[in-house]
Amino acid sequence: MGGAISPVGRCASMPAPSPHPTTPDGRYFVVRGRLWRCADPTLAADTRQRRVQDLMAARRSVRSALAAADDDVLAAARRAVDKAKIALGERGPVWWDDGAPDLNRRMARNTVYADWFAALDGGEA
Repeated sequence: MGGAISPVGRCASMPAPSPHPTTPDGRYFVVRGRLWRCADPTLAADTRQRRVQDLMAARRSVRSALAAADDDVLAAARRAVDKAKIALGERGPVWWDDGAPDLNRRMARNTVYADWFAALDGGEA
């Protein structure tokens, strides 16, 4: 899995430290015990920034559609969120090439990261 990374670190593509622990290989961060895939660290900074802006705009559209109770707009907004997350590498095909499976949304304690996770503050991250 790789070298030592601070238990409270950041995904390589994140501009600032995160309060959520990041796996030693930098592929996932953990929220309430669940793994969430980090964005592709090989994205150029300007590309990543544009894609994050697209994601945030899509999330705002979801919020607006929910407030308006407009199912058609909501469905389109959710598709836009999915498209933005795929473009960032957070969903869709994995961005690593070593054949490791995608463990996105799985509980850390039930994965190859179980020992690492258990060593963090009692595994309650």
